[in-house]
Amino acid sequence: MSPRTSTTPQSRAVRLGPRSTAALLLVGAVGVVAFGWPFLAPPSSQISAHAQDAPWLFAGLLALLVAVVGATISESGLGPKAVAMLGVLAATGAALRPIGAGTAGIEPMFFLMVLSGRVLGPGFGFTLGSLTMFASALLTGGVGPWLPFQMLAMGWFTMGAGLLPGPDRLRGRTELALLAAYGFLAAFAYGTVMNLAGWPFMGALASNIAFDAHAGVPANLARFVAYCLATSLGWDLGRAVCTVVLTLVLGPALLRALRRATRRAAFETGVTFEAPQA
Repeated sequence: MSPRTSTTPQSRAVRLGPRSTAALLLVGAVGVVAFGWPFLAPPSSQISAHAQDAPWLFAGLLALLVAVVGATISESGLGPKAVAMLGVLAATGAALRPIGAGTAGIEPMFFLMVLSGRVLGPGFGFTLGSLTMFASALLTGGVGPWLPFQMLAMGWFTMGAGLLPGPDRLRGRTELALLAAYGFLAAFAYGTVMNLAGWPFMGALASNIAFDAHAGVPANLARFVAYCLATSLGWDLGRAVCTVVLTLVLGPALLRALRRATRRAAFETGVTFEAPQA
């Protein structure tokens, strides 16, 4: 007889409702503008004229929106059990991030985010990614105008793992391969969008890879690609390879542990109290 595949829907710590989905779409749209404004604003716009100020303005707006999204998701069902797991995973991720800092992109927290988002879903994933980056910044003293961008980018990174296909049916080597492939590509995507957050600050430097507020989109796109190749390609590759290796080596055990904890927590089971017998 062939083994049967369980079709029981996987429990989710946070079920996204209409309000949560709308809030995520809103912050996503604003995030795209905040990261991509150098390619969206024409050279004659006021934003391009204030290239050095725009990242600060967007950072303040993103911080507010990420907080709003977190509050909205919390109202959608982030109960005590989910909060406890969120705290444990965020603390673990924040502690893992400094390991290997400054060493060729060895950042083990990324594989934890991928696996957690996969098991616990996109809503929990976005909240976990954002909170982990915030906690890590407090731990390492990395608080600055870049932090809201990091929180949003990591929220996207972790949420994306929760949106991968087959959360209830796909298991074994196929699932590991899917998660490893996602981790590899998403690690490069994270590095690229974070480059967009810092690249406009180079506008005052005399460099052929710096953002030029007076240049057109094709010229600035070429400058940005050259900037990524020159400054972050090696680091992003190290992050991607580290994520793949840890996912393949530690993934099976961690996935089982997360799924076991999710089942035992029974996030979607309400707590009932029985009246004492007379």
